[in-house]
Amino acid sequence: MLALLAAALVIVFAALVLAAAAWDAVSFTIPNWISLALVAAFPVAALAAGLSLPAMGLHLAVGVAALLIGMAMFALRWMGGGDAKLVSAVALWLGLGGLPTFLLGVAVAGGGLAVLLLTLRSAPIRPIVVLGPPWVSKLAEPGHGIPYGVAIAAGALWALPASPFGAVLGL
Repeated sequence: MLALLAAALVIVFAALVLAAAAWDAVSFTIPNWISLALVAAFPVAALAAGLSLPAMGLHLAVGVAALLIGMAMFALRWMGGGDAKLVSAVALWLGLGGLPTFLLGVAVAGGGLAVLLLTLRSAPIRPIVVLGPPWVSKLAEPGHGIPYGVAIAAGALWALPASPFGAVLGL
C-alpha cells in the first residue's frame, strides 16, 4: 500500500513540474501553489518510499540551500522568484544524489530553450510566429525573458531516476 502511495506521489511530482513549465511558457509566471504543493507532498512521499529521517533531513538541507541560492539569484535579477521557489522545491525531492543531474539538465534544457527563443524572435521567423496562438506570439516578442520553468521541469524529470524516488517507479 505504501509503495502505491509513493508511486502516486511521484507521478504527482511529475505532473506538478510539468504544470509549472506549461504555466511559465504561457504566462511567464509560476504560481506559488505549485511549489507549495511539491513541498507539502514531499514528506508523505518520502515516508511512503521508506526514506529514513536522516535522509529526509539531508533532502531538506538541499532544498533550503537551493532556496537560499535562488533568493540570492533573484536579488541579483538572474532568475525570477517563481523559478527560485520551484528549483528549491524540486531540489527537496531530488536530494543530494539527484542534484548534479538536475543542475546539468536545467543548464542543457535552458540553453536549448534560449536558442529556440532566439530563433523565434529572429527577424525572418517572428512574422510567421505571430500568426500562431497568443502565448506563442508572446514568447516570440523580443525583450521578453525566458520561461525558465520549462528548463527546470526538464531537468527535474531527467534527474528523477537519480533520486530515491526513481526506484519507486522502477526507473
